[in-house]
Amino acid sequence: MVRLMLTFTPIVCCLGAIAISQTLTQNFSPEETKVKHSDKPKTRQKGVNRDKKEDTPQEEEDTQDDYLNSGTKNFVVMAIALTLMLFTVHCTWVTSNAYSSPSIVLATQGADGSRMILDDFREAYFWLSQNTAEDATVMSWWDYGYQIAGMGNRTTLVDNNTWNNSHIALVGMAMSSPEERAYKIMRELGVNYVLAIFGGFIGYSGDDINKFLWMVRIAQGEHPSVIKESEYFTPSGEFRVDKEGSPTLLNCLMYKMCYYRFGEIQFDPRTPSGYDRTRNVEIGNKDISFKYLEEAYTTEHWLVRIYKVKDLSNRIENEGAKLHFRDKKTKYTPPIKSSSRKRGSVQDKLKVTKGRSLKQTGAKVRQ
Repeated sequence: MVRLMLTFTPIVCCLGAIAISQTLTQNFSPEETKVKHSDKPKTRQKGVNRDKKEDTPQEEEDTQDDYLNSGTKNFVVMAIALTLMLFTVHCTWVTSNAYSSPSIVLATQGADGSRMILDDFREAYFWLSQNTAEDATVMSWWDYGYQIAGMGNRTTLVDNNTWNNSHIALVGMAMSSPEERAYKIMRELGVNYVLAIFGGFIGYSGDDINKFLWMVRIAQGEHPSVIKESEYFTPSGEFRVDKEGSPTLLNCLMYKMCYYRFGEIQFDPRTPSGYDRTRNVEIGNKDISFKYLEEAYTTEHWLVRIYKVKDLSNRIENEGAKLHFRDKKTKYTPPIKSSSRKRGSVQDKLKVTKGRSLKQTGAKVRQ
C-alpha cells in the first residue's frame, strides 16, 4: 500500500494543483471586470440635470449581487488556504510517523503506558555487517532486501525491486520446503545465511508467518508440481500453526526457523509453553532440530532470527565405523621395550623343527 501511495503521489499532486488553480482563477482574479447590464445607449430626458445621477432599481440589484459574489469568493479562497495549511501539517505528521521508520524502529507502549522502542532490525543488520564475510549472501523474503543491502551491506537474493518473479518464486519454494530440499536450493544459489522475521514473541503481526501464504502462492505459480497451496491447509481449509495444522506446514523451513527453541519459553503461568502471542495459539511442533542449518543470531525480542547454512561434509558418514579417540585427561604411557622386541626383529617368527631322516626311521623310499 505504501508503494502504491508513493507511486501515485505525483499524479495526485498534479491533478490537485490543476483543480486549485482553476478554482482560484474563477474566484480570485487580479483584474476587476465590469459588468455591462445593457448595451442600449442611454437617452437624454428633458428636465433632468446632467450632473445628477440617480441609481435605478436594476443598478442597485446588480451592486448587491456583486457584493454577495465578492463575499463568496473570499470565503472560497480562505477555505482553500486553510485546507492546504492543514494538509501540510498532516503530511508532516504522516512522514515522521509512517514513512520515516515504519519497519526499522518499532515503537510500542508498555503496561504502565511508557513508550518502548524495539530496535531489533537495526541490531540484526549491524550483526550481519560485523560478523559475516563481506562476500556472504543472505536469503530472506524480498521485503527486507533493501534493508539488508543498505544497513547490513550484504548481498541478497531478492529485494524490493521484485522484477525477477522466477527468482522470488525460487526463494519462496525454499522457504516452504522441508529442510533437505531447501538445503539443495540454497547450495545451488550460494546462500550463506538465512534471515526470518518472527513476531510471536512480542505480538508483531507483520512477520513471515503471516506472509507465508504469499510465498507458497508465488512458488506454486512457477513450480506447481513441487509446491501446492492446498497442502498447507487443514482438511477443513484453515491455516493453523497449532497441533491441528498441516504436517507440511509444521515441517517446512520457515516454520522451523521461526519456532526453533520457542517451545521452551513460557510467558505466563496461565499459558502453555510455546504460546504464540500473534496467532494466540500454542504451536504444534515444539521438537524442532536442524541438520543443515545452525542458529547464528537472534535479536533481543526474537524479532529477527538469522541462521547459518552449513558447508558440505568432506567425507561420507559411516554409521558402522567407530573411531576411538584417547581422552585428553588420560596420561599417555609409552610401552616398555623388552629384549624380545628389539628394533629390526621380526615378531611371531616361524619356528623350524628338525626332523629325522628316512634312513633312521627305516621307511622305504619310493623309486
